[in-house]
Amino acid sequence: MAKPAEGPDVEGSRSSIIRKRRGDDATPNTKPILVMEEVYKYFRRDVPTLRNVNLTVERGEFVFVTGPSGSGKSTLLQLIYRQHSVDSGRILFSGRDISRLTDKSIPFLRRNLGIVFQDFKVVPHWTVFENVAIALEILSTPTRVLRGRVSEALERVGLAGRGNERTDALSGGEQQRVAIARAIVSEPALILADEPTGNLDPQLAIDILTLFEEIHESGTTVLFATHDHSLLQSAPHRLVVIDEGRVIEASHGLRAWSARNATVAETGS
Repeated sequence: MAKPAEGPDVEGSRSSIIRKRRGDDATPNTKPILVMEEVYKYFRRDVPTLRNVNLTVERGEFVFVTGPSGSGKSTLLQLIYRQHSVDSGRILFSGRDISRLTDKSIPFLRRNLGIVFQDFKVVPHWTVFENVAIALEILSTPTRVLRGRVSEALERVGLAGRGNERTDALSGGEQQRVAIARAIVSEPALILADEPTGNLDPQLAIDILTLFEEIHESGTTVLFATHDHSLLQSAPHRLVVIDEGRVIEASHGLRAWSARNATVAETGS
């Protein structure tokens, strides 16, 4: 497949990530993986969904994105994978301004992202293997390589040996694991998780969060959007709070955020 003349250098970025994990890259990329500068997004002309968002995510970070329903969490992630475009400001992914990409370049951006949704978005009548393999088939990955990487991804999410099962025969938690395997099989630089535990019971939600943390430990950057305080309390990751379209940060998790709010309430400022 010919490499496009515009858009992020997907293959080069992916190779760099793989080299970095293996420890054989003498000059690793030290640029932040994601920078949002003065970003505004409107769905109504008079009320911005996101307003003046400034956010930097370093390579290898695990970042919670939280806020009430309708606060703009999903919109923020959708701007990153170009479901929507910014109305002003810019977003840099691996140093490239993705807000300037043409429609034809967007698929090449998404090949370097892993995206996990609340409603799984698996194909029910496909097998587990087929649902994961599709992420590599669109990259024209050779069959032998594809089979090995799908098997590895399924093993990482706890579904080893279950590739031939129909996805609609799995539980909700297992279907979400299939979706996570699909997101990681291409070894993306960044995982975007949009309320991935929203349809799961509390214990399964913790299990899925733990799985994302294990993926993060391998070197992948993770943005995990959730409004579930039990998840936020379970791990002291960096916390980005969206409140009325504005980004407010508490770098050490929910406890730091709660302490900040208590201080503001006491001082009135």
